[in-house]
Amino acid sequence: MLKRSCLFLFLFLSTMLTFAQSKEEQAVGQQVEKLKKAMIDADQSTLQSLTSDKLTYGHSTGTIEDKKLFVENILNNKSDFVTINLSNQTISISDNVALVRHKLDAVTNNEGKPGEAHLFVLLVWQKTSGQWKLIARQAVKQPVETPAKS
Repeated sequence: MLKRSCLFLFLFLSTMLTFAQSKEEQAVGQQVEKLKKAMIDADQSTLQSLTSDKLTYGHSTGTIEDKKLFVENILNNKSDFVTINLSNQTISISDNVALVRHKLDAVTNNEGKPGEAHLFVLLVWQKTSGQWKLIARQAVKQPVETPAKS
C-alpha cells in the first residue's frame, strides 16, 4: 500500500510540474527542440528562422560565432551533430527574454572525425514580433569526474 501511495504521489507531482509550465515556457521549449533537430539535420532554413541576426554563439573552446558562421559550420560539417540528448532543462522567462539551461550530450562527426560532446549550455531567447529567436548561446565543458582519494 505504501509503495502504491508513493507511486501515485510521484506521478501526481510529475504531472503537476509539467502542467505548471507556462504557455511561453512551453513555446520556448518547442523552439529548443526545433533547434536541436535542425542542428542534427543541418536544416538551413530552420536554423535561419530560429536564430536572431544578432546571434552570438559561444563554444566551450572559447570560439565565438555569429549567425552566418554558426549556420555555415553546421552546413559544412565543421559542427556535425549525429545525435543530441538534452537533459536537466530549465526555462526562466522575464518579459521578452527566456533563459534556458540544460546538459547536452551529443555524438559528433566534426569534419569526419567521430567524437562526443558533454556540455552545460545556456541559451538566451528573445521574443520579437511574436517569435522566440535564439540571440545568444554559451557552452562550458562538464568537469571531469575524478575518483575520491582514500
